[in-house]
Amino acid sequence: MADHYQLNLGSLRSSITLTLHTHHAARIWQGRTAREGVHSIMGMAGYISVTNLIKQTSAQDDPYADWAMVQLEEKLMQAKAGMLELTQQLDRVKQDLPPQIDMGDNLNIHPVALPLYIGSQLGFLAVYLLTDYDTLVRRTLLAHHTALIGRVDMEAWIDDGAHLLRSLFGLAQRYRHAGVTRDDMAANNARALAAIDKFGLPPMDILEGHRRSQFAPPIIRRGAGPTDDAETLPEEPSEPSAAVDVPEDEA
Repeated sequence: MADHYQLNLGSLRSSITLTLHTHHAARIWQGRTAREGVHSIMGMAGYISVTNLIKQTSAQDDPYADWAMVQLEEKLMQAKAGMLELTQQLDRVKQDLPPQIDMGDNLNIHPVALPLYIGSQLGFLAVYLLTDYDTLVRRTLLAHHTALIGRVDMEAWIDDGAHLLRSLFGLAQRYRHAGVTRDDMAANNARALAAIDKFGLPPMDILEGHRRSQFAPPIIRRGAGPTDDAETLPEEPSEPSAAVDVPEDEA
């Protein structure tokens, strides 16, 4: 029997919240505003806004956006490996704890809960990295408090973990919208020449679309449908919020 009912389905939506326990991780989240004699430092909200923009521009067939996505993904993988190495160093330190002592996690009695709106997978990966850093700081502070490491080692581990995140944010902060498509590049028109002069020429495999980030969106060209299954691109928010639309091809 034919189904004559009209189904008016809306978007899938999820509420996502990040909980942080350390001031160190909270400062990474906030970044720093510029003031006299002090330069600004990008925080997580700024990084998320940039990656949302890059993803949207990548869907418009901009090879420079694809190039940025590949570079950020590679940087994220390097940072994840670096954070894991620091964590493993702490694991080895904890082996010096006498077996008669059972040491639990040190958690903040008043952690901060932050609602998230993230429109790109590269944004989520950075948040996951921030949670790893939050855990690293907690464990490092506890190791120092219980005399497993000295102050110099404690500060070095905390600073090294923060550097991994700030280096990632610094790479994102250098992104600038090129405003070209692969068709422009193939035609070698004025827009393409201006972009090449300002940003250089992307690697050929990226320029030709053979290499894209595993999180790159389907390309939507003017007057045509997407090259893959379409996904809903979220609007770029001015601030993170709690509601996140989940495209059905990613659910």
